[in-house]
Parts: sequence; structure tokens; C-alpha cells
Amino acid sequence: MHNHISSTSENRRRFLANAGMGLGTTALASLVLGPKFANATAPNAASEATSDIPAGCHFAPKAKRVIFLFMAGAPSQIDLFDYKPELVKQFNQPLPPSVSQGQRVTAMTRGKEQLIVPSRFGFSQQGESGMWMSDLLPHLSTQVDKLCFIDSMHTESINHDPGKTAFCTGTELPGKPSMGAWLSYGLGTLNKDLPDYIVMPSAYWSGKVNVQALYSRLWGSGFLPSKHQGTSFQTSGDPVLFLSNPSGIDPTIRRRMLDSLGDLNRKHFGEIGDPEIETTIAQQEMAFRMQTSVPELTDISDESPETLAMYGEEVNNPGSYARNCLLARRMAERDVRFIQLFHRGWDHHSKLPANLPGQCQDVDQPTTALLKDLEQRGLLEDTLVVFAGEFGRTVYGQGKLDMDTYGRDHHPRCFTALLAGGGVQGGMRHGATDEFSYNVVADPVHVRDLHATMLHLLGVDHKRLTFPFQGLEQKLTGVEPARVVKEIIA
Repeated sequence: MHNHISSTSENRRRFLANAGMGLGTTALASLVLGPKFANATAPNAASEATSDIPAGCHFAPKAKRVIFLFMAGAPSQIDLFDYKPELVKQFNQPLPPSVSQGQRVTAMTRGKEQLIVPSRFGFSQQGESGMWMSDLLPHLSTQVDKLCFIDSMHTESINHDPGKTAFCTGTELPGKPSMGAWLSYGLGTLNKDLPDYIVMPSAYWSGKVNVQALYSRLWGSGFLPSKHQGTSFQTSGDPVLFLSNPSGIDPTIRRRMLDSLGDLNRKHFGEIGDPEIETTIAQQEMAFRMQTSVPELTDISDESPETLAMYGEEVNNPGSYARNCLLARRMAERDVRFIQLFHRGWDHHSKLPANLPGQCQDVDQPTTALLKDLEQRGLLEDTLVVFAGEFGRTVYGQGKLDMDTYGRDHHPRCFTALLAGGGVQGGMRHGATDEFSYNVVADPVHVRDLHATMLHLLGVDHKRLTFPFQGLEQKLTGVEPARVVKEIIA
């Protein structure tokens, strides 16, 4: 029986009603059809789907699903995407105060001289669009005409924990729902046999230095019902913990157990009305279906040798970024709504010239293969692919300041995000930075703006996707201004 301890006091009942009791009472139906909640705060809550506007959307979407490639640790935009050739002339010179403007810096920089270090790596123009790209990304450089570079990204977060939390949940404060949870809540699922939201951290990476831990709140459901949280796939054993039946339990026995348990939980729900009980029932049923769907999803033996070769040798290594990219394509084929990969190891405070090439090698070929694979299967046009870290890196160096061993500190004032597919224009750059890649000088895009734009591409008005909690109609984009970056939409 559901073991959630719940008060039956009048205050408790009022809290449940105000916190979205209608969510729980429609949990099972929303697995397939998308939510129609009593408080009518979810998209399209009061109307059925039409031929142009799917259930849950406010308007016709350009994308059905998202693949979010999160580069945890913050890649250096100045070494990869934001080409600043004139900096070579200023090596080891102090960053002008007119540029730094007394802006906030980390404890690692405070009180120290900020000396300019240009990129050690070459850049070249690629594609018909002539986009400048680092030589560290030769494969991805072939895809620039599919990519939208947002060079004017910025955030308030200056340290990794709040930066990742803000990028994944919309706020630095822990406890809010993740982006994938919001979409699960707002749009429901496209595949009743798989979770709406799947997370795959890479277990193997080349950097192996300054690697921060990942934490489940990055894909958590916050104050939303827990059915909307991300399902994290494991790199060994069952892809999902405890997915297999124990010895002596076959599917028939498991089915009888779940039927009996469901009857008890529904009786319990009738007595106290806790929506988490309905979540438990829905998730137990999902887990039963996943005992078949997940092994089929993660078995890549049916992939052609040509496809495997496209992703590179690491695709044969479970837990690698390459394998996760291939699995992401398989999930997109099966209409998983939100797929999030985390690849760690980008935090290069020292020895960046030695460590950055390995990180790029990890992601260059697999990311390129994912884009090509989606395109050739007709999936890229309605799959939004996002490649970004939590913030950028400084133009001034850390550690030993020579061209072979320099490092870079955290930099929230500007960084680059890449977008492809899902209604985004390819072969373009949006926004610009100054000559030091330090400040945004044109068309700034806050992380909130990126979230609003992603929701827009999925047919959702970020101002209308809300949930009542703590006296506020909560939103992914929060209470600060946010805008849809319409200039990048095709």
C-alpha cells in the first residue's frame, strides 16, 4: 500500500486542493493525452486537441521534443565558438578596467591581476554560412549551416552549483521543477510505455579534473507531482534501478501484485485524497510497461554498422557520451518528450590546452552524428537540439600564464549556446560580444529568454504554463522579465 504519511486535517485538505489536487486525479489519463487540470493553469487546459494545436499547447508547435546536451562545467566560448583574433596582440596584458567595470568575480580571481590570454587554438570559417569554428571541433564544423549560435547568452550565476540549477530549473534556488518536469506537466507524454523525461549522464570523459558532482534536483519535479521528474538511466545493470523482476517472479505474478496493490492505493486515495497516491499508481504501471520497452530501447544490436561507425568507437562503451547520443536518437524515434544528456569535465581552471582537446573529442563526433542521424530519419525538423553549459569562461587566465598551460575562470557575463532543428534557423549567429568576449554588446539573451524560446518552439506560452505554490503562480521563467528570441526562429 502507498506509504505516504498524510494528515487528514482540514488544513491539509485545503493545501492539497490549492496545490493542484486535480493533477493527481488525472495522472493516469495524462500519461497519454496530456493534462487537463482543474486549476486550468496548464496549456490548453480547457480545450481538446485540434489538427493544428496538439493537446497541451497554446499554439501550433514547431518542435515535438527536446534533446538537451548539457556540457557540465562550462566550455570556453572563447576557445571554441567566439573568435577573437585580435587578442593575440594583448597576451599577458591587464584586462582594461573599462571592460571589467568592477563586475563580480569568483573567489579564485578576487584580488588577483586579470591578465589576458588569447586562445591557443586555430579557427576557420565553415559551411556556406562561413561560421567561425574552432579547429578542436572538426566534425561539428561540418554542421554549422544547421546550427544557430547564440553568442550573447548570460546569467547571474557565477559558480557551478547555482549555475547548473538555474539552467535546468530556471532559478538558482534548489527545489524548483526542472525544465523537463515542466514539459511533462504541461504537455503530457507522447509514448505511454516510456517516461516523458529521461536523463543520461556520461560516466566516461576525457578531462577527469575539476569534475563537479551531478545531483538529482537538476532533473527533479520540485513542487510538481513526482511523476514528472526525470528518469535517470544507469550505465551498468538495469538501465533503470530495480527494473527487472527478482528471481522467482514472472510477469504474470507481477501483474497480479500490481492489480492488488492498485486496488489498495485507490481505496487509500478515496480516504485522504493525496495526489501522490495517484502518482504512485501511475508510476507503478509505467514501470511494468518499461520492463519491456526499456530493454528494447537500450539494445543497439539492431543498429547498422554504418550508423555505429558514424557515432565513433566510444558508442560501444555503455555510459559514454557517444552511446548516450545514439540512445537519444532512439528515444526521439520513440517520442520521448525531453531527453537530457550531461557530459562533465569542462571546468578548466588550469591546463586548458591539454584538457580541452580531449573534452572536444568526447563530444565532437557523437554530437555531429546525432544531428545527421536525426536529419536523415526526418526527426530533426521537429526535434529541438540544445548544446550549452551553465556559463562561459574568462578572457583572463588562471594558473601558469603561458600558451601551453593557461586556464580560465567562470564567466557569467557572456557565453555561447548552440541550437539546431525544431524550428530554429541554421547557419546564423545571434548576439555579439566585445573584443574580449567579456561583455554582451548586442542582442543579449538571458537563460530565462532561452527557456521562454524553447517553450515557444514547443507551442507553449511561458507566461501561461504555471502551477500554484506558496501563494504564487510559479513558472519556469520565474517572475523576472523573459522574452522569446523570435529572431532565431525559422
